Amino acid sequence: MPKSADASSATANRSYRDVLRNKRVAGLLLGDMLANIGTGMIIVAMPVQTLRIHGHLPPAIAVGMVEAAPFILSTVLALGIGLGRVRIPPRTLLIADCALRALTFTGLGMAAVTDRLSLPLLVAGLLLGAAFRMAGASSRRLLVTSMADEAERYGVNGLLGLNSNVALYVLGPVAGGLMVAADGPGAVLFVDACGALLLMACVLRWVPRTGAEPKEPTDARPDESGWRILRRRPVAARLLVVVFFFNFFYMPIEVALPLYVQGTLHSGASGLGLLWSTLGVGAIVGAALVNLMRGLPQRLLLVAIIGLWALCPIALAAVDNLTAAMIVFALGGLVWAPFTPVAYSFLQSGLRPGEQQPVVTLWTTGATIAAPLGLAAGGPLIQLTGTGTGLVVSGLLTLLLVPVAAVSVLTRSPEKTLPRPARP
Repeated sequence: MPKSADASSATANRSYRDVLRNKRVAGLLLGDMLANIGTGMIIVAMPVQTLRIHGHLPPAIAVGMVEAAPFILSTVLALGIGLGRVRIPPRTLLIADCALRALTFTGLGMAAVTDRLSLPLLVAGLLLGAAFRMAGASSRRLLVTSMADEAERYGVNGLLGLNSNVALYVLGPVAGGLMVAADGPGAVLFVDACGALLLMACVLRWVPRTGAEPKEPTDARPDESGWRILRRRPVAARLLVVVFFFNFFYMPIEVALPLYVQGTLHSGASGLGLLWSTLGVGAIVGAALVNLMRGLPQRLLLVAIIGLWALCPIALAAVDNLTAAMIVFALGGLVWAPFTPVAYSFLQSGLRPGEQQPVVTLWTTGATIAAPLGLAAGGPLIQLTGTGTGLVVSGLLTLLLVPVAAVSVLTRSPEKTLPRPARP
């Protein structure tokens, strides 16, 4: 990865205000936020809907099936793009994602409001409707960064993170909870479909059919897979491992938190809600602060974020009252939020234009599948060690990533030249 990864971040990164002066970038970011609000509402509504229609299936199993369904086909497709050599224009992928999601969720909403929605139909609908979910998420990032210049990329990634934190953790859940209480969970499906249509309208309006993606340099290798590109760029490959385990080691916290609130804090659903709210508030502030950190070296910033976040679950295990836990979690959100935009900015600054789609898609997939895998491992871990010890273990494992991350990003490795496959 070239030295420009740090040089550009230290001297030339533009502010959020400067980035938003680009009307095309601002338009697509608006569509991204509107779509994310719908997704945030779905996060609240789908468990409620599932509990209404789970039938004889145990509730926990039914909720798990519904939560896992959107990941299955989308992971297969995203890995096909990231590991294969097929190149589908990001604009096409994002439009397909929006259209399929709008169509499927409208159908599910109609079935829900007419009391015809069954659990198999809901699982199948989520499975199909989210088929382009990961590819669409990476396409959003690719399109909006491709419409910005190199100095704006850091700000664009920061604004994407701010969008996500505000919409998914604050506006979406609040709106979703109110709508579920007033109209039922089925109505939320229509809102999410509308969010997808609004994003598609923004793409059609602001993203040109041609010219949205930078032209390939003469030394580009368009037939390479994302895996082959990562083999040539060891810094990006090592950092992908760090990103995966950073997300993986976080997930046991989500398993432990309800038990921690009930047992250690002697609180209930309201206490759990307050903790998540403070995390969301901290994350919004952290995402906003990314704008002020644009002059810092991205390599050192990544390592510092990992180390500071690792202290959060350890500190959480040491407190036994709700107020202190809220303070710790708010600080954790503040530290956590800048990680994704800084990591993607650092990654993209070291890739050629033709390498962006397979590598960014591979990264998005790796970061996303770390969540269900971490949850699967987190259950037995918390059951075996207990809540407090499990939080400490999560923090200590994350601390072990600090030297790994330092070696990964601070060691400048030359690009490897791999033999190109012979053509038939």
